[in-house]
Amino acid sequence: MSAELPPQIQNMVAQLQQLQQQLQTVVTQKTQLDLLVKETEEAIKEVEEAKDDTSLFKAVGNVLVKVEKDKVLKELQEKKETYEIRIKTLERQEEKLKERVTELQKKLQSMLSPQAG
Repeated sequence: MSAELPPQIQNMVAQLQQLQQQLQTVVTQKTQLDLLVKETEEAIKEVEEAKDDTSLFKAVGNVLVKVEKDKVLKELQEKKETYEIRIKTLERQEEKLKERVTELQKKLQSMLSPQAG
């Protein structure tokens, strides 16, 4: 196929590349959030296992501040919930992007197949 692709097909290929890039970004963000959820779960486990008389500290900027166990657990649970909500949102985005990529790939294949013969 020595002839250049028609502008419409070139445009579709560019759209496909952009969608694939967006999909990769969403997958990367979801992976990072999964790691944060795991870290938060570990922190929750550690705090829950700590004795009630154990001093707990929280980093606030460059300073460590003493905090109550219940307060730390509540903050960690809220963080975890926020991460999980964000993951669900990213999963929906990922599904929609995958559908759009598949549709565009099928369109391109159908447009290119008559030219291949």
